[in-house]
Amino acid sequence: MLPMDVSAPAHCDGATTAKALFEASGVKSVLDQLDAELVGLAPVKGRIRDIAALLLIDKLRLAKGLQSTPPSLHMCFTGNPGTGKTTVAMRMAEVLKQLGYVRKGHLVAVTRDDLVGQFIGHTAPKTREVVKKAMGGVLFIDEAYYLYKPENERDYGQESIEILLQAMENSRDDLVVILAGYKDRMDTFFGSNPGMASRIAHHIDFPDYSEAELMQIAQLMLGTLNYRFDAAAEATFARYVELRRQQPHFANARSIRNALDRIRLRHATRLFADDSPLSREQLCTLHAEDILASRVFAADPLEGV
Repeated sequence: MLPMDVSAPAHCDGATTAKALFEASGVKSVLDQLDAELVGLAPVKGRIRDIAALLLIDKLRLAKGLQSTPPSLHMCFTGNPGTGKTTVAMRMAEVLKQLGYVRKGHLVAVTRDDLVGQFIGHTAPKTREVVKKAMGGVLFIDEAYYLYKPENERDYGQESIEILLQAMENSRDDLVVILAGYKDRMDTFFGSNPGMASRIAHHIDFPDYSEAELMQIAQLMLGTLNYRFDAAAEATFARYVELRRQQPHFANARSIRNALDRIRLRHATRLFADDSPLSREQLCTLHAEDILASRVFAADPLEGV
């Protein structure tokens, strides 16, 4: 573990305050950035702040000469796609860097294909290479349950798991592993891999976004691209979100981003068909017709009413 300077402004009695330590650590700016980047997710953000507080107090205890065992930092993020798991993992890596728990604070995001080989002798070097790249930061393994396929006797996922377990134990002072995936499948994975389950100290569940939060996310995405809905388009997109959430394979913010890309495509096609000079307003404003062309509205009982 890297040392961190825990000196900070103090009260007149010479005692360092937790708030002063928090300000001096640089963690506050990272958490503020997380608040700005992600809509909602109050339980997740609260848990990340709790972990940061634990690590800060751990550093302060060491500075005061108190016995302190470095906390286990390996984590599991569960939730549906598009709920911000990768973004939170990136900010968690920065928090750990600010507090001196890892050297670099970078994120290496992988899936089973990056770790497991298809032939004998391929898995170990692939997994070790990924671990080597992640050293000094955070290794984020998405859909981690796919590492374990007990129904396939010739699968090499278990070999990768064993190497990961060794790295998680032996390099815990310079590597944090975050496993991610659907909650029910991760529960099954841990049930079949007690060694992995015992090394995960923090389980954080990412809730789906509400319709209001998805609308806020859409507005933020459009704003960064200098687009906006007119009044009719905003109402139409709210209806789109309501319908799309009820359909299969909805991926929260990811689905919203994909929908906006298609809306912009229709907007561009509509403008391209117009021979008149285009104003800045026309280039920036999305209309209801750009949204209504979506297949989501094909079976909408309110369409045309």
